[in-house]
Amino acid sequence: MNIGFETIGNAILICHDNKPVLATDPWIIGDAYFGSWCLSHEIPTEQMQAIKDCEYIWLSHGHPDHLHDESLRLLNGKKILLPDHVGGRIFNSLAEQNYEVHILKDKIWQALSEHIKVLCLSDYNQDATLLVEINGRLIVNMNDSSALGWTSFIKKTIRKYDRSFYLRLYGFGNADMINVFNEQGVRLLPDPETLNVPLGPQIARDTDFLGATHFVPFSSFHKYQRTDSVWAEQYSPSVDDYGKSFESGSSYCLPGFIQYNCVTDEWKKIDPREASGRTRLPEEFGDRWDEQLERCEIALAKRYFKSFLQIATTLDFINLRVGDRDHIIELSGSKFHKGLTFQVPRQSLMTAIEYEIFDDILIGNFAKTILHGKWQRHVDHNSPLYPEFTPYIAKYGDNGRAKTKAELASYFKTYRKKVGLPGILDIFIEKLEIHSKSVFRSFLNEDSRFYRGAKIVYHSARKTI
Repeated sequence: MNIGFETIGNAILICHDNKPVLATDPWIIGDAYFGSWCLSHEIPTEQMQAIKDCEYIWLSHGHPDHLHDESLRLLNGKKILLPDHVGGRIFNSLAEQNYEVHILKDKIWQALSEHIKVLCLSDYNQDATLLVEINGRLIVNMNDSSALGWTSFIKKTIRKYDRSFYLRLYGFGNADMINVFNEQGVRLLPDPETLNVPLGPQIARDTDFLGATHFVPFSSFHKYQRTDSVWAEQYSPSVDDYGKSFESGSSYCLPGFIQYNCVTDEWKKIDPREASGRTRLPEEFGDRWDEQLERCEIALAKRYFKSFLQIATTLDFINLRVGDRDHIIELSGSKFHKGLTFQVPRQSLMTAIEYEIFDDILIGNFAKTILHGKWQRHVDHNSPLYPEFTPYIAKYGDNGRAKTKAELASYFKTYRKKVGLPGILDIFIEKLEIHSKSVFRSFLNEDSRFYRGAKIVYHSARKTI
């Protein structure tokens, strides 16, 4: 390519300016999430070479399908660009490994070449959005984030461009923890109706809401391969699912893997070969479901979970079921009204605790999560560990290094300062939307005429706001 961009792999954007300049989130070989995920498509030789020839690599966040250690080692010698995340965990870790690492301050454009410049936006979920301008075209690489607090800024920026490309994950829940059960052993899957609802309408609404002219499917192209997680593959969208029923008078849905010329505005589809469908045993990744925890490992696990002080305000206990033995960690005295059991193999559990990556256990969907007591009655079954558990463990705690009340207060104060008053208002509206939709669903059937009518009114009002 001359001047333009390509999309390939799970969440790889390759930007060219008469040579490859920038690649994002390069997971190019191997597996992720303790072997649970593999790439859904092979990366063609041409794009693989372009990634290796890039001067810059941008990493959005710490999940292994975005920051992939094995892949990154193949790209050593590149200039690594990072969001300005509170805690600086990724920066510190890569610097210790002698990578050349640079922080991109929020809302500041930085030129990478004559025709390419970038602007980064870090959010309080330890995710990030990258805006890339290539020869007067704008790419909004939102990967699998929600741009928390930055929506108004992104919309305002998009309005300055005649052509803009919105890249983001959409799906049926397969990219998050969905291996959830109640105490009776019934799996609480995401709403089964979601599998029958095309992705296109929601994507079109979001694309038009932002004001982008094009949508490109992104950050979604992985497969489950472990025998104990492959059940979740049914919730993975196909490459063709994103454009189904996409209808808009102002935006277009492009294929998932493309080359786009930012001089002529011509594009062509890339057709990578699908990865093999071979399933693999947990033992290949060191996991034996019959292995027991040792006494010192139980102590480490207790110390780890008790360090997140906030979860004790909403959760009474955590139970680790390893090798069919239960290990209860009391969080709030002698109360047992609300609890969680994680049924998980020893090797992955202890690796997650040692390296403070517990979210990787959840997203792998081989471990089982069981809801106990009152926790079952107040959660959204589509996101049962949000907002009281996962963010405080994985986002603010493991990655943001904020575990105590004082640390959390400082953490959120910093992000509020980053986004300013418009961003604070965005966050308030987003939280209000989530709460309102949850309450609304509890009163009305989603197939009812009233619910469908209310959705039309809601999306019209959202666009106006």
